[in-house]
Amino acid sequence: MQTINPDSQRPMLRVENLTHRVSLETDTLTILKGVSLEINRGESVAIVGRSGSGKTTLLGLLAGLDTPTEGTVELDGSIISRLSEDERARLRAHRVGFVFQSFQLLPALTALENVMLPLELAGMDAPEKRARELLERVGLGERLTHTPRQLSGGEQQRVAIARAFASAPAILFADEPTGNLDNRTGQEISDLLMALNQEQGTTLVMVTHDERLAARCARQFHIEAGELSEPVVETELAD
Repeated sequence: MQTINPDSQRPMLRVENLTHRVSLETDTLTILKGVSLEINRGESVAIVGRSGSGKTTLLGLLAGLDTPTEGTVELDGSIISRLSEDERARLRAHRVGFVFQSFQLLPALTALENVMLPLELAGMDAPEKRARELLERVGLGERLTHTPRQLSGGEQQRVAIARAFASAPAILFADEPTGNLDNRTGQEISDLLMALNQEQGTTLVMVTHDERLAARCARQFHIEAGELSEPVVETELAD
């Protein structure tokens, strides 16, 4: 068993030569091709690509939801591509947060209960107090007892963001966080993500096809046909 040992001197995320293939009936499909990158602690990073480019597959590998065919993923000091499934789950429970396009809220639970649940499962102290504070922070202090079907799409995503930040994750992965929202609501949600990223010092990694949202991140990567690149930012030289 590998010891999970966060190291503040290392990058939050280091990926080397990541390749992912899927076996089909008559062929093998290569989804990612030799991806390498480093993301520092507290950075906000966008991975931009069209549908089918491999960005969601990459996000799943970075978060330890899947294992690569080749290459390594080091998250918060642990090479998660070498961890067992149980070890990866333990790391995600304590160090990783998620925000999905489809919200992923439990329909039978209230907003408060949805945010409390991961805290309770992790055995954290005062889960209700923490959940209430975060729901107040995202503007839902008066909607605590509402279930997802009683909330708008934007409100559901606010609950999902509160849940993602509840355990104070070291890194948060967001998969098209504004994809199901109208432009105005999407702008509000992106404002909230960026604000909480700054307030809590959480590393933020999001995949999106929205160039405007990506431009708000400190760094951007582009993925096309499974290959990742970081555009060179040109700066003017001083006279």
